[in-house]
Amino acid sequence: MMERSKLSLKQKIGQLLMCGFPGTEPTPEMEELIRDGGIGGIIYFRRNLAEPAQAAALSAKLQGFAAEGSGVPLLIAVDQEGGMVTRIEQGVSVMPGAMALGATGDADAAYEAAKVTAAELLAMGINMNFAPVLDVNNNPLNPVIGVRSYGGDPELVARLGTAAVRGYQETGVAATVKHFPGHGDTSQDSHHELPTVPHDRGRLDRLELVPFREAVRQGVDAVMTAHLLFPAVEPEPLPATLSPRVLTGLLREELGYGGVIVTDCLEMNAIAGHYGVAEGAVLAVEAGADLVLVSHRIELQRAALDALTAAVESGRLSEERIDRSVDRLLALKARRAVQAAEGTAPLIGRTLATPASQAFAERIGEASVTLVAGELQPLERGRRVLVVWPEVRVGSEVDEVLGRKESLGHWLAQMGFVVREERIGVRPTEEERQRVLRLAREGGQAVAVSYNAAFEPEQAALIRELAELPGLRLTAASVRIPSDLAVLGRVRVYLACYENTPFAMKALARVLGGELAPAGVLPAPIL
Repeated sequence: MMERSKLSLKQKIGQLLMCGFPGTEPTPEMEELIRDGGIGGIIYFRRNLAEPAQAAALSAKLQGFAAEGSGVPLLIAVDQEGGMVTRIEQGVSVMPGAMALGATGDADAAYEAAKVTAAELLAMGINMNFAPVLDVNNNPLNPVIGVRSYGGDPELVARLGTAAVRGYQETGVAATVKHFPGHGDTSQDSHHELPTVPHDRGRLDRLELVPFREAVRQGVDAVMTAHLLFPAVEPEPLPATLSPRVLTGLLREELGYGGVIVTDCLEMNAIAGHYGVAEGAVLAVEAGADLVLVSHRIELQRAALDALTAAVESGRLSEERIDRSVDRLLALKARRAVQAAEGTAPLIGRTLATPASQAFAERIGEASVTLVAGELQPLERGRRVLVVWPEVRVGSEVDEVLGRKESLGHWLAQMGFVVREERIGVRPTEEERQRVLRLAREGGQAVAVSYNAAFEPEQAALIRELAELPGLRLTAASVRIPSDLAVLGRVRVYLACYENTPFAMKALARVLGGELAPAGVLPAPIL
């Protein structure tokens, strides 16, 4: 049993910090932070994870550093949300994302998907998932949540989200609901700005807070905070992450939450650009956070640790305040981290995915494809199909650069269609536009895939031009936010898939080919 009394003050303060690092091996600086700084957790990103055996060996190495230092196992976390937000794909079963699940309305599927993901994470020594997202995505132009949400209905989000929480936690992985009190109705990205949710308290109670209340009631392990202003709860210009009224008053006292509160990354500009990471760490703990996330830069991680130490030494933060967070963290680790630290198997196979898990993900994908507008006619065999496929070529915090080999064109070709797939950027160049239009003017049939076209005027304009061409039978299909339809002009047939993952694209190909009926129900509003 882990005991707080056996930790030094330095080690107790360290427990309140979770850090990330570059590469697939621990950096010397991170080893030092774990051994000597006593930090409490590590967050993985795609940069850290190549395949399951490597991930398991990395986790074992990191836990070894912790065992030789504070003796307290690490929380090792990841954002394996499924769908478009996954940190490892090679050798694992990538489950469909939240909005694809929302389109099915199937809470049992959300539960089972979480169980599959959790079992694979545990095999890699990962004991905490920063999922599910409980934001109610009722703003079609939300640039950061979108398809990461189950949808725009708070009851749907609560039902599927808490099912996922049960799936993770019953399998032994700490679930983390995010982003409290709700990031769904924003039109700004807190990675870059400090957004405001302007609604009154009654509206928050009816919508944003509904899924979080239910998750708290059902005993979720952790809650992640949002870097947003909520003037109905916090009249001062303090984001929720730094607000005692939000974290202590609303979450702890009013909702009765007794688990771990973890911040979103303090390097996001909503915090770093207004308060600085070091001061943000102290303000977050003052507000009620237990675990401070600094995901990237070693100098900022050290600055946060030094600032927390200085705050305790000056009396700004009492040791008793630190102890309360340490007790919550040790209790969580006793439930989740000990098992994962002891059970990490460095010599697991190169794949954790099984035929059963792959088939399950495929069934969810098939159930999620949604006919949003028009009357769908199957593609004609024997006639060329032009597929316009947009690719993310410049990465951001919410869009990773992923060269999909198993694209829509790939799956249509596998079904025997004659396919010409034209790959363009999500912000197509004039050369790409001219090339697509030249091919489309040859007539026949085409499928225009849209990827966040509501945010990309050049992409939307190209699809509008395609829709106006005489002699071209056009079907449009969104593979991210479904609200693309609002900017696509005279598109007559429009499908929503919510992600461009291989299973989703295989399902879309089967729908377009007439092998499968679109069964999904649109779970979020369109402009």
